[in-house]
Amino acid sequence: MLKKIVSISGKPGLYKVLSQAKNMLIVESISDKKRMPAHAADKVVSLGDISMYTQTDDKPLSEILEAMKELEKAAVASIDPKSDAESLRTYFARLVPDFDRERVYPTDIKKLIQWYNLLISSGYTDFSEERDATVDAEEANEPSK
Repeated sequence: MLKKIVSISGKPGLYKVLSQAKNMLIVESISDKKRMPAHAADKVVSLGDISMYTQTDDKPLSEILEAMKELEKAAVASIDPKSDAESLRTYFARLVPDFDRERVYPTDIKKLIQWYNLLISSGYTDFSEERDATVDAEEANEPSK
């Protein structure tokens, strides 16, 4: 599911990829369902491609979102994204105990919490990568019309 959800630099919120053209994507805002083009010049990043720094390896965003869902029992986050930096780090340490405190900034944690709240409130609750691989395989096997 996270491969189809994107963040567009300079635009608030998250977007679902609906279609792809030669030099643009057609996306739909998760929050208000408005459709718009995302051109080749826009910096578009799939949530499935994002990871966060730890002391050993990078941890995929899907694993962190799953940990948040378990911690929050699939409800919105119990911490306000506008909390102070130390509160945000303490909260994030519950999700990723070995996160790199020098390379993961409070702004990164704020954005993660905002994205999680947006996804949960919009009905997106399956963050597992296994489902993404299954959906991609099924779509590849579909006969084209």
